[in-house]
Amino acid sequence: MSLEEPTETEIKPVPQTAEELADLLGDRVVDREEHVNAPGFVVRPDDVQDTLRTLREEAGFDHLSCVTAQQYADRYESIYHLKKYDDPTDEVSVVVPTPSEKPVSQSAEPVFRTADWHEREAYDLVGVEYEDHPDLRRILLPETWQGHPLSNDYDQNRPQVVPLREHANPLEEDHRAGEDADTMFVNIGPHHPATHGVLHVKTTLDGEQIADLESDIGYLHRCEEQMCQQGTYRHQIMPYPDRWDYISAGILNEWAYARAAEDLADLEVPEYAQVIRTMSSELCRIASHMLAVGTFALDVYGDFTAIFMYAVRDREKVQNILEDLTGQRLMFNYLRLGGVVWDLPEPREEFFEKIRDFLDELPEALEEYHDLITGNEILQARTVDTGVLPPEVAKSYGATGPVARGSGIDYDLRRDDPYGYYDELDWDVVTDDGCDNFSRLFVRLREVEESAKIIEQCVDLLEDWPEDERTIQSNVPRTLKPEADTEIYRAVEAAKGELGIYIRSDGTDTPARFKIRGPSFSNLQALPEMAEGEHIPDLIASLGSLDTIMGEVDR
Repeated sequence: MSLEEPTETEIKPVPQTAEELADLLGDRVVDREEHVNAPGFVVRPDDVQDTLRTLREEAGFDHLSCVTAQQYADRYESIYHLKKYDDPTDEVSVVVPTPSEKPVSQSAEPVFRTADWHEREAYDLVGVEYEDHPDLRRILLPETWQGHPLSNDYDQNRPQVVPLREHANPLEEDHRAGEDADTMFVNIGPHHPATHGVLHVKTTLDGEQIADLESDIGYLHRCEEQMCQQGTYRHQIMPYPDRWDYISAGILNEWAYARAAEDLADLEVPEYAQVIRTMSSELCRIASHMLAVGTFALDVYGDFTAIFMYAVRDREKVQNILEDLTGQRLMFNYLRLGGVVWDLPEPREEFFEKIRDFLDELPEALEEYHDLITGNEILQARTVDTGVLPPEVAKSYGATGPVARGSGIDYDLRRDDPYGYYDELDWDVVTDDGCDNFSRLFVRLREVEESAKIIEQCVDLLEDWPEDERTIQSNVPRTLKPEADTEIYRAVEAAKGELGIYIRSDGTDTPARFKIRGPSFSNLQALPEMAEGEHIPDLIASLGSLDTIMGEVDR
């Protein structure tokens, strides 16, 4: 053993500016772009992995938030939107152009696991191929689908014929892989109450343990991105976001689009409207979490009469408030670019009283939930130390929202990338380091408490707001035409996690590219990590703890 004093390891400063990042990447950068919220570095298709690995390990960009693919007249392009879990305002875009005749690029999956599904979607809808991808095949459309719907040469009138031979015969005799094989294939879904929608989980059992599973999505694909690309910024896009996460989270979805479009067009939002947005969004968060908690208890130990109905009861109280505010119970269409569509309902005093009555009853209801759910021995046995998702694995899959915070990741865009009125209010980000199914449930129940604190402060502000200063919308042009080739990615903290929108403008009143980054899409990818090696009941609990909504996954 050496007796010499160890020398301190030289700590290299982390690159911060665009110029420092360019120096770090060196010759791999062949061109530069400037997106609205992030510097863009253009790299060659065969330098993707080295570039992303360098940005992750030497610059701290450990969150691959989104992958966007699109086709231009002369090329295809993939954009990797990178952030930091410690500081999501520090962003960078890696742009990878490929020639039209050969749209082949290196896969990012060996660096970020979340790129698996994102690149499969890019291949499926746009037509970019990714070398070194572990399983490059269609993800939303059937394997027999002809063409790529978001490519420029896609023929919408081409008939799509799926031959019968592509489907397994349900009457075919069962068989084993071999004489000594002890595996069994089990289909869970797509029509199964525990899948919370049309999700098909292909599960392989080795005895009673899950040896392998694959989430088969795409049963609910509704072409939301295509429809938004055909709608005008000002009037026609806003009704669509309500239909992504349709579990009472519509205003959160609307805010994701509003934030991206408002930053793209440099629109201001009055302070009064920001408070209304913040209050209504947190009401949506409570309604969403209530249903998540109720259905989770139903999945895990079948409690319908008590917990599920109690959760629906409290959710209905929130729905009544949102109906008074927006006129609808599910598809609200309440936000507008530059503000909200109308002011609070009259008489205002009755509306505020209704909210306060709900908030006053909420602590007792939450205490009851903890007694019946988190204190239940059956639920504890089924959820503690099952569905474990370590924080580094969660980060690699791009997990956000209660799924990430249940793994101890202190990440919340309301605080870390402030928007609305959140940075003016007193509230806390809830985390739990259990990393299991119980932790994700616990985080949601605690978040309801924090949402209630935010709502109460908003009500206090709105009650005292001077009548002559209640401006609900800024002066927005009737037709919005952002400058051509302006690109932006913006996100909000939705009920399930980071809901992001990428928009590229082409100088017209409709987007050239509109990409939706649904949090459930990335969170659901992590299901094999949580369930393999466990049992079927544990899989059901893990799936319920993710709180996925297939309208947000398939879009």
